Amino acid sequence: MLCILGMFAALLAQASQSRGARQSATAGQGGQAASAENARGAGRGNAPATRGSLYNTAKQKLLEGKQVFSWTQSRLDVAGYCERKKHYDYTWFEMQHSTLEFKDIEQMIAACPGPGAIPMIRLPDAQEWHIQHALDIGALGVIIPTVDDVDRAREAAKWSRFPPAGRRSAGAGQAARIWGNNYRQTFNDNVLVVVMIETLEGAANTYDIARTPGIDVVIIGNNDLSSFSGFAQDDPRYQALVTRIHDETLRAGKIWSQANARYATNHPLSKDAKFFQDGPSKDGWAPRGER
Repeated sequence: MLCILGMFAALLAQASQSRGARQSATAGQGGQAASAENARGAGRGNAPATRGSLYNTAKQKLLEGKQVFSWTQSRLDVAGYCERKKHYDYTWFEMQHSTLEFKDIEQMIAACPGPGAIPMIRLPDAQEWHIQHALDIGALGVIIPTVDDVDRAREAAKWSRFPPAGRRSAGAGQAARIWGNNYRQTFNDNVLVVVMIETLEGAANTYDIARTPGIDVVIIGNNDLSSFSGFAQDDPRYQALVTRIHDETLRAGKIWSQANARYATNHPLSKDAKFFQDGPSKDGWAPRGER
């Protein structure tokens, strides 16, 4: 335990130094973080989304304290996507670790609009053009990997919402056709911005990352946190990292989870874990061959 505390102390000292170097440039934004944000995220301006008003049904379930599950879509498969869409809370379109392209996702979203799994995309980074493309083709959320500090969190939030809450540009993609004529006016409330903590640096900076205005959910990338820390997932040192990330996310008033759906139950923190990659369908359906 002393080793774990020593590791955290060193990480926090390093994080504090890096925050101090940024404070003068970011004081205007950071000073509003705790009071303007809660687990609902930023809506129009700083107004939170209203319960019961969301067409992002996955986000609505999260606001109601429920768990949400997905399947991972890693290749172009229109028929398979449209079938699975009926049975899950959201789709995890995988662009970090696959060759899936925006035009592939655009085609699948357009093929079967309407109720069902909400389209979300795990992007490789938080660049403006990646987030813009994802949202213009109709995704209602982005998942940003390997968020180590508040700067990357701010980038994720900034490009994910229209002004005045963010700096997303108004484009001519298919999103408005998918989600309706009031898309521009309602999108900020419905978008879901998820960031992944996967490194020791991210664990040390979790509170500042989570309290960033516009960040809705903080999840642990279990495999990469194990890889970057060098601790197996059943190692007490790994579980100490999980507990820290959990505690700091909830302290910031945001939704927390572990990506791996095996932690949805039978883990000491399962009651607080809400957002999972993969996992069970909402109606008991399973693909042929898995029944």
